[in-house]
Amino acid sequence: MSAADSRVIAWFEIPSTDFDRAVRFYETVLGNPMRREDFGQPIALFTYGEQATGGCVVGGTSLKPSAAGTMVYLNATPDVNTVLARVEKAGGRVEGPAIQLPGDIGYIAFIADTEGNRIGLHSQHNG
Repeated sequence: MSAADSRVIAWFEIPSTDFDRAVRFYETVLGNPMRREDFGQPIALFTYGEQATGGCVVGGTSLKPSAAGTMVYLNATPDVNTVLARVEKAGGRVEGPAIQLPGDIGYIAFIADTEGNRIGLHSQHNG
């Protein structure tokens, strides 16, 4: 890996069984619209900066939602508790309170989305 591109993650996909429901969930919880595309299967892209790692919700795929697979942590801006407050209203489940990480790393929390995926949230702030 070169110093010019030291990202470990280049892209991620969160599977859905009900694509529209999943997209509405993430748009509501994160407070940002997602851009929908179709590459032979529907995808909805998370908003990200040019240099940031990107990802999407994907529908019509052989990937299956899971609570026991790879953990993806989404940016919980402006703070973890603000984002957590939107989860249940959007149809998801909060899996405990925010946890402060050591060394000024910030806060994390865990949720289950409408599809059954376990997702992590991260923010420098707790609200």
